[in-house]
Formats: sequence, structure tokens, C-alpha cells
Amino acid sequence: MTESTYKSDATAGTLISLDGYAAEASPIRQQLFGLDSAALTALFQELGERPYRAKQLADALYRQRVTHLDQVTTLPQSLRDKLTAAGWEVGRPHIAESFRSIDGTERYLIQTGIQTVETVWMPEGDDGAEFSEENSTEASSPDATSSWRRATICVSSQIGCAVNCQFCLTAKLGLQRNLTPGEIAGQVVAVLDRHRVELNKSRVNLVFMGMGEPFLNYDNFMAAVRLLMDEVGIAAPRMTVSTSGIVPGILRFAQEKIRPKLAISLNAPNDEVREAIMPVNRKWNIAAVLDAVRTIPFRPRERVTFEYVMLGGITDQPEHAAEVIRLVRRANLPAMVNLIAWNPGPGIAFNSPTAESVAAFQQQLLAAGIQTYIRRPRGRDIYAACGQLKRTTEGAALAS
Repeated sequence: MTESTYKSDATAGTLISLDGYAAEASPIRQQLFGLDSAALTALFQELGERPYRAKQLADALYRQRVTHLDQVTTLPQSLRDKLTAAGWEVGRPHIAESFRSIDGTERYLIQTGIQTVETVWMPEGDDGAEFSEENSTEASSPDATSSWRRATICVSSQIGCAVNCQFCLTAKLGLQRNLTPGEIAGQVVAVLDRHRVELNKSRVNLVFMGMGEPFLNYDNFMAAVRLLMDEVGIAAPRMTVSTSGIVPGILRFAQEKIRPKLAISLNAPNDEVREAIMPVNRKWNIAAVLDAVRTIPFRPRERVTFEYVMLGGITDQPEHAAEVIRLVRRANLPAMVNLIAWNPGPGIAFNSPTAESVAAFQQQLLAAGIQTYIRRPRGRDIYAACGQLKRTTEGAALAS
């Protein structure tokens, strides 16, 4: 990792690259990372080069994970010089700062221009929609921080978030901007590169559950998904996207021929409670969200995941479980439920549920025949768990 000098923006909690300020005086560079094979082919045709050079560059960008044009040795030096002279650079987002949890989870501040965005690496355990009790014993083993057989990368789609869920630290940032396809896919490639992941030998899942609401940046999000599938080589069934219930986005998602799996951030047993903690419910209530989800042609054995953040005394009581059971049954969808004990954050006035109430809630749903998992929190001590991403710089920084 290249060392850079950073200063802190106290108002936004942003790490700002001082190198970036110096670069502003230079000609603006265009990023190659984020262009798919078709776009690269068009670029080389414009430069008067053979189309097969596009495949060579795509392979270098997305499979070999180069960070500088000088590393693309499959291209002749003269062509690399031509690209540089035309104002092109690799331009892949890079890890600016890293934090490691006692459970092996790593949280990254990834540099995108002069701003950072958060990405999380979870070895063995899965903090996404596929979590099961099997993972729990693996992730708590002594070797969890030093070795892994499978991993999950939690990816952001925006810097900040406009949805304003009351229990989420990211909401404190507000929405600062949408990420580009290259900035979304670049988070994944930067983390794969850090851990020297060989995708043909290791199982890596992606969950678009970091900063932001993916369906409020729909075109860029889906372009990033296609980059990750077609260029990086991660299959769509290995990806899950979470939405707070953006109905137009869900309806568009239903039309996609190839797509990730879907998770719905339900988080409440009824509209009254959901409106209080998730203002987006005032625009699209639970019934509207479920109607939209029913338009999705689910693949064999595919399920929609209902994510349910449990707030102590607010959404974690037996009567709430009974309401969730009725709601899931009325939905008439192939579904599963992920229970998430609320992860605390400064300035947010909620309480975590007791372990007993979470276990009892799960048992109530299981007894009703609803597949239900308890998502074990990952990286709470470094602000990496669900709902904690706010570019916090507290924590044990890893050496570059």
C-alpha cells in the first residue's frame, strides 16, 4: 500500500489526502478502472489500437489487480505511454486506513477522490444475509484472525446515506454523494488484493450493506455488479443487496436477467413502529414493499431475506414476534428472517436487546415454521458492525 499523508476534516470525519490537493494542480486524469471490456474496446479503437488490447487491459485491471499502468506488462511500453499522454490512469480506489477487530474483522477507509468510504472484510463468519449457526463456531475459533476458508466483503454504494434510519450511525453523515461503478467495484478489488484472494480457490461473498442505499444509486450499483461478475469473476449468487424498501428500485431489480439476491431491511413488525424508526416507510409502507418484492421471479431455492434489527423494548417483545409471523405468512414469499441485535453507537438513544429476548424471538419464529437466523455481530469494537459505519477513526489501526 502506498503511503500518503492525510489530514482530518473535523466536520465530516473524512480523511483527506493531501496528495490529492497537490494533484489538483495537474491535468485531470481519467480512470480506466470502472470501464468494462466494451468501453475499453471503444477506447482502444479511438486510439487506433487493436481491439484485443482491451481484453489484455481488462484482465490486468480486474484479474491481476494492477494499480499503475507500468504494471500492465502485456501492453507495450509505447501503448502505456500513449494512454498516459491521453490523460488515463488506473485510478482504482485504495485503502487509506485499516482497523482490525478482536474477532478478525477488518474495517477499511477506502480513498475515493478526496473522500473516504467504508468497506468491511469478515473472514469465516458472514455478517450478511447468508449467516447461519454453522459459521458461528468457525468464526470463534482461535485461528479466525489469521486464516480463513470463506469470507464476506461488505460494500458501500454511497458516501453517507439519505434514508435516515434512526438507529444507524451512517445516517448521521447524511448523503454526501453517489459512488461510481468503479468506486463500488474498486472497494471489492482493493480488499481482494489486500488478502491475495484467488477466487477460483476461495469462497467470497459480497453484501451491499455498507454505507448508503443501493437502490437510490441504482444505475451505478448495477453497473458495478456487472463489472464484478463479468470482469472480476464473482458470480451473482455470491452477492446480496439490501434495500430499505425503495419500491421503484425493487421493481427495476425484478426486471434484471442476472442479479444478486435481495434482502429487505424490515426492522419493525408494523407500519407505525417502522415509520418512527425508518422515515422511508412514510413513502413506501410495508405492504407496498411486499407487493414490489412479489414481482421478482425468484430462482429455484432462492429466498428473500427480511433483516430485522432488534431494538430493546421497541421491536424485541413476544407480541412483536407474533406480528412478524403474521406479516411473513401474509407476504407469501420464499423468505427467511435475519435477526440483528442493535449495535450501539454514540448519540443514538436506543438499547440493545438481551440475549434471552433475541433467542426467544428466534424460537417463536422457528416454531411457526419460519427459517430464522441470529446474525452474530462482527467488528463491534472497531465500529464495523451493521449500522456502525461512519468513517470513525477510533480503533486499532493496522500497519500499511
